[in-house]
Amino acid sequence: MKRICICGGGSLGHVIAGYLSAKKNVEVNILTQRPQMWKYELRISTPKGDTLCGKLNVISDKPDEALKEVDIVLLCLPGYAIRSELMKIKPYVNSCTYVGSVFSSTGFFFEAMELLGGDVPLWGFQRVPFIARTHIYGESAHLLGYKSCHNIAIEHSDDKEGFRAVVEDLFDAPVHLLNNYYEASFTNSNPILHPSRLYTLFKDWDNEVYYEHQFLFYEEWTDEASELLIALDRELFTLLEKLPVAPDFLTPILPYYESTDATSLTHKIRSINSFKGIATPMIYSDKGWQPDLGSRYFQEDFMYGLKYIYQEAHRLGIAVPMIDKVYHWGRQMAGAVNR
Repeated sequence: MKRICICGGGSLGHVIAGYLSAKKNVEVNILTQRPQMWKYELRISTPKGDTLCGKLNVISDKPDEALKEVDIVLLCLPGYAIRSELMKIKPYVNSCTYVGSVFSSTGFFFEAMELLGGDVPLWGFQRVPFIARTHIYGESAHLLGYKSCHNIAIEHSDDKEGFRAVVEDLFDAPVHLLNNYYEASFTNSNPILHPSRLYTLFKDWDNEVYYEHQFLFYEEWTDEASELLIALDRELFTLLEKLPVAPDFLTPILPYYESTDATSLTHKIRSINSFKGIATPMIYSDKGWQPDLGSRYFQEDFMYGLKYIYQEAHRLGIAVPMIDKVYHWGRQMAGAVNR
């Protein structure tokens, strides 16, 4: 029997903890800031209409309790919480503890390598394994969708194939081992998708500007946003050409969305059913609507997504003028929330 510690109390933390404790021969611990709000029985509804009933082993806000004798740690946290969580758990992990992240494009590997050194095995998903939504915090959640396969990166391990097989068994889907952490860390999904739309919506905004309605993020997507997304994608691939990654590990934006140019990309993005109804992060007042600078789209996708693409390009001396412009704008906007 393996023992796993899930760090974080978001939707994915709920679903993964419930799924693994219900379906697998593992003990699941929860490290959370709000242990008093959790129950030891966790109910997870599935797309088939049935309910998984998981039993949690330890629920604690103390890392020495939650990480005691665990084999695997999985961070289910937003980018801004990764560094502080790694510092919290550092005294309680070692060369036998596989520390990972449910999503790698918000800087997990870069932060973990700096803070945990070369002795602790690291692993991370390229994309999240489930679509999840919390129902009742600490009690129940909805598993809304599965991925047919998973890509993971593993570093600092002498048995990558053995651990890949463990993850494959735990998540009940084929798992492909990426060549290195770059292939898990750099994607052309949220780190450039969200910034493209936000920049074109709000690049001329200031505190005195109000909007008449809350924009739909995808259904009102524009050709200008598509053109910027294509430009950011092109610069990302210029960076990838200089990194030790497989040439086909990532599909460029246009073929990924079955498009040929900005106009067809706009049409495609507007038509995706799973994108329908998603609103742009905005706040309403009696004067109208303004961007929500404290939202995850600003605070994570610029500060802990696009940031690492920007930093790696500059480390290697690669010119990325559009990424520079969008990143600096987004950083200024995200920083304005606390002013």
